[in-house]
Amino acid sequence: MHPKLILASRSPRRRELLTEAGYSFEILVPDEAAECGVCSRETPEQFVARLARQKAADVVPRVASGLVLACDTVAECDGQILGKAATEDHARQMLRLLSGREHRVLSGLCLWNVPDGQPQVRVAVSRLRMDSLADAALDEYLASGLWEGKAGAFGYQDRMGWVHVIEGSQTNVVGLPMELLAEMLSAFDTKRE
Repeated sequence: MHPKLILASRSPRRRELLTEAGYSFEILVPDEAAECGVCSRETPEQFVARLARQKAADVVPRVASGLVLACDTVAECDGQILGKAATEDHARQMLRLLSGREHRVLSGLCLWNVPDGQPQVRVAVSRLRMDSLADAALDEYLASGLWEGKAGAFGYQDRMGWVHVIEGSQTNVVGLPMELLAEMLSAFDTKRE
């Protein structure tokens, strides 16, 4: 059995996914400074792995013992990393880029055993296709505000019907790859026996 989970996130979607899966956990929110921008030579995989580790590292000093769980998710299209849109216009640009195209959603997942463990970081990748968006559908979605706080300016969980997972985890697309988490926790439990 693993020690108590400490979720290093302010994301309501990550909280919901953990709760729905039956995990008990505490929440310690990392400082916003732990989410600094893209380094010029980073791949999307390196970027999400680094941010997940940084979020965990920010929380670790505040934990006496437990298993810190941190995650970071982005969308990527043609090598362009799409984080959270800053404005509605920014969201419109992202959604127009994704409209009618395949893209990827990547999540870096970090588990850090406190006080004596080293961080374990892995990346989940899902391939998606977005239908071509008519201007009216795009305007309606943007007006809803549902794009706010979501990588790529869309939420798969919003059930719009125009985003399709081709390969990979649906929970990864929502923001926490539950299959990868279970695999990492299982490996962690095996190491402790």
